[in-house]
Amino acid sequence: MPGSVVLPALACPVCGGALAPDALPRPSMLRCALGHSADIARQGYASLLRGRHATSGDTAAMVQARSDLLGSGHYGPIQAAVAEAVPDRARLVVDLGCGTGAYLAAVLDARPGACGLGLDLSAPAARRAARAHPRAAIATADLWQPLPLADASADALLTVFAPRNAPEMLRVLRPGGVAVVVTPRERHLHEIRAGLRMLGIDAGKAERLDEQLAGFTLADRRELDYTVSMTRDELRAEVLMGPSAHHVDAASLEAALTGQADVTGVTVAVTVSVFTK
Repeated sequence: MPGSVVLPALACPVCGGALAPDALPRPSMLRCALGHSADIARQGYASLLRGRHATSGDTAAMVQARSDLLGSGHYGPIQAAVAEAVPDRARLVVDLGCGTGAYLAAVLDARPGACGLGLDLSAPAARRAARAHPRAAIATADLWQPLPLADASADALLTVFAPRNAPEMLRVLRPGGVAVVVTPRERHLHEIRAGLRMLGIDAGKAERLDEQLAGFTLADRRELDYTVSMTRDELRAEVLMGPSAHHVDAASLEAALTGQADVTGVTVAVTVSVFTK
């Protein structure tokens, strides 16, 4: 069970103190010694958000689109590469911006001795991720605020197409731990980006990543390049599951997809970087 590994790592989002469940085996909230509480939703995730937020993260529609696209297997090689990058010795793997929990689940399948914690701002994502793996605990949290984790509590961090709060990543990763970071490259989905009005990908992402994570040591970097064939439904899901969903209206997308046949040879091009502390 993840509780014995995850609970000691959690920290109150208000004061940073240790959290404990109010009742076992089915707690309804977590409390710290100062009385601050964090609710546990009936869907199985904890709310470790502090205060109000201008945005609520991915919508339910975006989460469904991501689930549909990941279910196609197109990003399976990325999941495998992320899992391979996590050491066998890791006990607690924390996925920052976990989305549906698919990448965390892939790691836990490959590392039977590990437990996972997925953090995401989106409640719809947390609801979906709470069902992703029996050894994963899920919570809503703002990755740009102090993470609800104790110092040096994580053996491995994952950030897959997700925001990176470098100071907090340094704080919560134990010495000798790894941070596995997946970023898209310029060629990623280049065959469909313009036609479907998706956001572009800036050049020099790897260089900026190294600058951002200057407090870490780059241990390994691997570029994944392969092609997939996408149906019209998968093309729609690809657009609607990420940041482009906030910039493309439904009518324009459907117009672009009208008469669209399956697309063969769509490039998947990402970099998997492994940093150590």
